[in-house]
Amino acid sequence: MKLTVVGGGSTYTPELIDGFARLRDTLPVRELVLVDPAADRLDLVGGLARRIFARQGHDGRIVTTSDLDAAVDGADAVLLQLRVGGQAARQQDETWPLECGCVGQETTGAGGLAKALRTVPVVLDIAERVRRANPDAWIIDFTNPVGIVTRALLRAGHRAVGLCNVAIGLQRKFAGLLGVAPADVHLDHVGLNHLTWETAVRLGGPEGADVLPRLLAEHGDAVAADLRLPRPLLDRLGAVPSYYLRYYYAHDEVVGELRTKPSRAAEVAEMERQLLRMYGDPALDEKPALLARRGGAYYSEAAVDLAAALLGGAGSPYQVVNTFNRGTLPFLPDDAVIEVPAAVGGKGAAPLPVADVDPLYAGLMANVTAYEDLALDAALRGGRDRVFRALLAHPLVGQYGYAEQLTDLLVAHNREHLAWA
Repeated sequence: MKLTVVGGGSTYTPELIDGFARLRDTLPVRELVLVDPAADRLDLVGGLARRIFARQGHDGRIVTTSDLDAAVDGADAVLLQLRVGGQAARQQDETWPLECGCVGQETTGAGGLAKALRTVPVVLDIAERVRRANPDAWIIDFTNPVGIVTRALLRAGHRAVGLCNVAIGLQRKFAGLLGVAPADVHLDHVGLNHLTWETAVRLGGPEGADVLPRLLAEHGDAVAADLRLPRPLLDRLGAVPSYYLRYYYAHDEVVGELRTKPSRAAEVAEMERQLLRMYGDPALDEKPALLARRGGAYYSEAAVDLAAALLGGAGSPYQVVNTFNRGTLPFLPDDAVIEVPAAVGGKGAAPLPVADVDPLYAGLMANVTAYEDLALDAALRGGRDRVFRALLAHPLVGQYGYAEQLTDLLVAHNREHLAWA
């Protein structure tokens, strides 16, 4: 089969390549195309990718190109991992919201809205070109904000599934704490992308015994430390929120921290410089240890599993993905994109039934879903008023004075990426 990675020049890509090489029996890739407009980065990443395949005995062909139409021609699946505006735009997303006392983060709040406005039009153009090249191709979206981008793709009728590494990361973490194989851990994972809770941890499958109470009793301190949330909060919730919930549950504390330390974007930019130097070493033929600090842990395993299941291979039948709600959560619209366990196969992803959701979580989900609807409207149709409405609706903004100021800042910092500005 042929797979195409849009954003193939990303420093993430060797993680993906390593997964393709190790898991070739699950996903037998014969041709892998890395496409990126940054030719210098693409040459470095492509060279390392070929060396990783050779080291691990994978005989698939790796092609690098800046020609998107040629890259997606005949592709069975296209993985999207692009960043419009690069790390420079991320640096802005993480800093200007702090001027209003709001969280500066690249996937949620005002910074997340800026990223969505830059990204959705570009992704939809790519998806149309994929559809023209092969209407049966699957699009796997790892591009943030995954929920909004996947909703844009699905509403436009594309064969798309959104993917995030939060669930697989927690699955691996819990498996290690419990001393079991990751495949034996099934999460009752519910919410929206970057707004999720683990309400049960089951051993053996979706119907297995819930060991979350034991996990919290025996390992709650370790879990809380990873999330940077207080242990008593987890005990009171009786659930494990994703680490992104810290932006909501400890907003002012996080803002104070962000104002006194270098941005994550600056840290990542320095890591990328180091990684690209390493990638240029012709003796390097495996992903370097530094890549683990870059983020995206277990992305390769999740991507391989999802692509294999969609393409009729050996992928797991149940996976946590982003897809249409379709009545799964009755308090959300059918066309909301939710992140839950789903049955995945050649026809796509069908959410599994979800137990009644605590109003504490359902209320925040409904609020953020309304924001995402307004954000997508702003991304598709533009306009300052639509940006303002989306910001006013976001629970991390919520005050009209902040929404006005943030609208001005967002437009000023993103004018080159907004056709209507």
